[in-house]
Amino acid sequence: MSEAQKSIPKWILIVTALFALMEMLVSITICLSPQSVLETVDLNANGVYYLFYMWASRQFALGVILAFAAFKKSIPMLTVAYVFFFVMFAGDFFIGISQKENALIISALVMCLISSALLYVINRKK
Repeated sequence: MSEAQKSIPKWILIVTALFALMEMLVSITICLSPQSVLETVDLNANGVYYLFYMWASRQFALGVILAFAAFKKSIPMLTVAYVFFFVMFAGDFFIGISQKENALIISALVMCLISSALLYVINRKK
């Protein structure tokens, strides 16, 4: 194990693994029960399931990326994964504003703060 790999705190790897699991579970939920994720969407509209599956694949991909980065204990991989995480939730924040959905705004802000904090901890110089 290299020096860089040893410097990642164990709690970051645990949090990353939990986020990976969360993203994969969200993906499965979107595929199996899309009506539970977005109640305001007409599931009979043309092309809706295509969008749901695209969204689910995005969530699943992020889960795999986070899991792989945690498994490899790689600071560069964790950095890229959390930058992606931050950008994704920043987008969700602006979507929440445009849709006037307070729950999405608050959750996106919290996740942006968490990913920013993790990026700081992962990349700080000792």
